[in-house]
Amino acid sequence: MARAAERADLEPVIGLEVHVQLETDTKVFCGCSTEPAEDEAPNTRVCPVCLGLPGALPVLNEAAVEAAVKVGKALDADIPEETSFHRKNYYYPDLPKNFQITQYDAPLCADGELEFSHEGERRTVNVRRAHLEEDPGSLRHVREGTESLDVRTASVDRADYTLIDYNRAGTPLMEVVTEPDFRDPGEVRAFLEKLEEVFEYLGIFDAARDGSLRIDANLSMVPADEIGEDGSIADSTLESANRTEVKNISSHRGAEKALSYEESRQRRLIQSGGAVEQETRHFNETHGNTVSMRSKEEEKDYRYFREADLPALQVSDWKEEIPIPELPEARRARFREEYGLDAEAASKLTSRKAVADLYEEVAAEFDPDLAATWVADNLLGELNYRDMAVEDVIGRLDEFKRLVELVAEDEVTTKNAEETVLRTMLDEELDPDEVIEREGLGKADDDAVTDAVDAAIEDNPDAVEDYHDGDEGAVNFLVGQVMAATGGSADPGTVNRLLRERLDG
Repeated sequence: MARAAERADLEPVIGLEVHVQLETDTKVFCGCSTEPAEDEAPNTRVCPVCLGLPGALPVLNEAAVEAAVKVGKALDADIPEETSFHRKNYYYPDLPKNFQITQYDAPLCADGELEFSHEGERRTVNVRRAHLEEDPGSLRHVREGTESLDVRTASVDRADYTLIDYNRAGTPLMEVVTEPDFRDPGEVRAFLEKLEEVFEYLGIFDAARDGSLRIDANLSMVPADEIGEDGSIADSTLESANRTEVKNISSHRGAEKALSYEESRQRRLIQSGGAVEQETRHFNETHGNTVSMRSKEEEKDYRYFREADLPALQVSDWKEEIPIPELPEARRARFREEYGLDAEAASKLTSRKAVADLYEEVAAEFDPDLAATWVADNLLGELNYRDMAVEDVIGRLDEFKRLVELVAEDEVTTKNAEETVLRTMLDEELDPDEVIEREGLGKADDDAVTDAVDAAIEDNPDAVEDYHDGDEGAVNFLVGQVMAATGGSADPGTVNRLLRERLDG
């Protein structure tokens, strides 16, 4: 009880800065392509603009602005009459200009919010701002003696030197800055999942792209009795509590792990009489801990000033012409109303836009409940087992619909379709008819099933006697005998019914 009381004396307060790469054909201030290539050599997708060479002038990418406006509308944020760009000055090796073009006091989106679910409760986190900026390049840390330099071969704290690749420099980023509204690392993970879901539905984000989402998280510990019942905290309390910033976390799970570690570290430090240093820390994914990188910069250290090469941007009227698609919550509600799905099925089927699109394709031709079972349970289950995504099989939609058709028309048993046909389709890239023919899984005709039922009763008198003595398990045994005799091609429900009719007759 004493340890529980100590823990309750301090509570974490967490705010996020989430950097999301926007899906555009070219970089935000130049015409260099953003299309990734697996065999691309470092520092080949660059130009004088994204390398920051003297005399090179930036030109704003219209598609990046459209994507940013969609984010603002999805977050129900204020989009001002006029927005502008600034230079954020600091030296990092992955910024070739030694400054970053970003937004300062006139962000494209401000005062938004995002609602999400965590442990069965609805939570709303306020978004202070969401602004457009350019991505730096990427760093690859190397230890002496490694044979290959084209992979990350060491963590930042163990590297002997670092290689820089500027191919990513200039990719458009949306930085979403929340208020310090989180009180638990688990909430952070749930929020990030919902934010990524919204960005995917907007069609401006590709989670499969390396480095597409990176998180900087600020955490401080405050006295629990200074947190209001509604979760509010006075500014003076926040200012007096030193915070640490954990940089460049690359996943939802990583954010939860990093913040759980940091909460525990700060709690132990404070309870042992120490003081939390205001600093920037690095999350080591291999060891699951955070390590100190440098003292925390303050706003004045960045020396913001207006980007003279980019004029002010007026988007307040333009934003009305930029539509946004149906978002996850709205689609979830429509699935429940239009298809009669329960909350769990609707949630599972709309967690990814690609999954929701697939479901609607199948439900347009078959019973919605049957379509839900085959998409949400059978297909997604098999894909997850193989570490695959819906996108990996989207070109085989006709084959998948054919399998559902075969089940709907009673041409193959559900059991065989689930356990043999679908799995073989995925493992060997065969269509369902090929699998059924090769494995002899066509539905047994009525005469064959009837003959197998009669044979099972005749050949197993002990089971028949057990059934008449009230042993229901005997029926399951006889069903198994019939299924074996028919090679699994009989419908178990039909077999069960026929057996009972014969045994009770």
